[in-house]
Amino acid sequence: MALKEFEVSGQRVLLVGAGRGIGKGIAMAFAEAGAEVAITGLTPTAVNQTATEIRDMGGSALPLTGDATKAADMDRIAQQVLAKFGRVDTVVNCVGDAIRKPVVKLPGGTLEGMTEDEWHHIINVNLTEAFQGCRALGPHLLSRRQGCVINIAGWAAFRGRAESAAYDAAKAGVMRFTESLAQEWAPFGVRVNAIAPGSFPDPEQMTPVAYQGRQERAKKEIPLGRTGRLKEIGYLAVFLASPAAAYVTGQTWAVDGGLSIKSP
Repeated sequence: MALKEFEVSGQRVLLVGAGRGIGKGIAMAFAEAGAEVAITGLTPTAVNQTATEIRDMGGSALPLTGDATKAADMDRIAQQVLAKFGRVDTVVNCVGDAIRKPVVKLPGGTLEGMTEDEWHHIINVNLTEAFQGCRALGPHLLSRRQGCVINIAGWAAFRGRAESAAYDAAKAGVMRFTESLAQEWAPFGVRVNAIAPGSFPDPEQMTPVAYQGRQERAKKEIPLGRTGRLKEIGYLAVFLASPAAAYVTGQTWAVDGGLSIKSP
């Protein structure tokens, strides 16, 4: 017997930044669950490939391109999705990038400090993209008085690390942005949550040797002893978009094999 509360079949989902990595894993999970998905990327190559994979398994996918940090691009994407789908039920903001650098070069260190451009790039691609996605689709969701937003944060939202100030600050910002927006939109029936992934290397973007190296390190560093599989974020996203999560908003859910609770 299936629980209908977990159904998302027939939903129309916009995934911003879903050509590869975690975003692709989320897109595949929604498609397998019966949702129609629109997937965006900065360039067409990856999103077209993901769309092809979804169609090959019998799903429906609309590939789109644009810069998720730019208002004009996101407004255009919103218009394209609504013209094709007629409505959007769930928006997933999952663009991200990282840099490991100190704020300034440390005494005796070899790494140069972050430049102003590097700082702004990391903040924009991890935090501003969530704002732009919500700003562009918010009026539509609010006018319907229903819908769901899922922002992708990271386990760094819970704990800052040396030489990761820009990324960690941005991911913490996603968590607080999610909490604030959830309160703004709750009276209008729109839920806003976030997912904080841990280590989720993309085997399609790595050599087999590099990927295996990540697995070996994970055995020592992650309580569950492995890295995450890309669709595991998608499983939680599908739940959060389903009627089963109708009473859940403003939360950031860690999916990290226990990394964020590990003692130093």
